[in-house]
Amino acid sequence: MAEALLKIREVEKNFGGLRAVDKVSLDVGMGSIVGLVGPNGSGKTTLFNIVFGLR
Repeated sequence: MAEALLKIREVEKNFGGLRAVDKVSLDVGMGSIVGLVGPNGSGKTTLFNIVFGLR
């Protein structure tokens, strides 16, 4: 992969005693299409909100 357009390193988010996102790291290259897949409640939307400044 070429130089990453977006780099995420060890992102964490807790809600009280519940860890919603646990040390997620991700590189996204220019022109890449990326999907986050997981069951309900696995932290997909929370990660998106953190990355794009919505939380």
